Amino acid sequence: MAGGALLVDFGGVLTTNIWQGFDEFCRNEGIEQGTMREMFKTQPDAVADLRLMETGEISPEDFERRFGDRLGIASTEGLITRMFAAIRPEEHVAGAVRAAHDAGVRTGLISNSWGRTIYDPALMEELFDVVVISGDVGLHKPQPEIYHLAAERLGVELGACVFVDDLRENVEGAERVGMTGVLHRDPVQTVERLEELLEIPLR
Repeated sequence: MAGGALLVDFGGVLTTNIWQGFDEFCRNEGIEQGTMREMFKTQPDAVADLRLMETGEISPEDFERRFGDRLGIASTEGLITRMFAAIRPEEHVAGAVRAAHDAGVRTGLISNSWGRTIYDPALMEELFDVVVISGDVGLHKPQPEIYHLAAERLGVELGACVFVDDLRENVEGAERVGMTGVLHRDPVQTVERLEELLEIPLR
């Protein structure tokens, strides 16, 4: 796939594992570890609130108030920032995206938004030709339209795109529209797979 395009997720791909970060948040807030993961697995209303924020139908502040109530947290101001406080940049993957971009590969971000505070504008400009954030476009992964939109903005065919995400359903959504999907689990393995697909060194 030499000459293809590279599209990646943000949280959990360009950052360290979000669930581990959320577990640390829970510990800091005096909440049982694993509470957030379990909530998103078992409480449809919590997922529905997240989807509403992702597509811009409610503000991050509204989501913080609703989610804080579910968690039993009295102070919800800046809740998203606190949730992401233990999540760090993943330099291996970011470096690979940077190397691909510098080598002339078209690069893009497709991210289901948690609000603008989690994105570093300078880094986004450095790494990507196109940034598609769900709250800005009213779509979310794995809706097919968001992948189509990113490819269209990049000026490439869907079949020329490699897409990386840490959630299986989002990778499968990309594959259904014709992209090549990479399920991210380990940074080193992901970079090795991208080198194979893009046929260029990325380290």
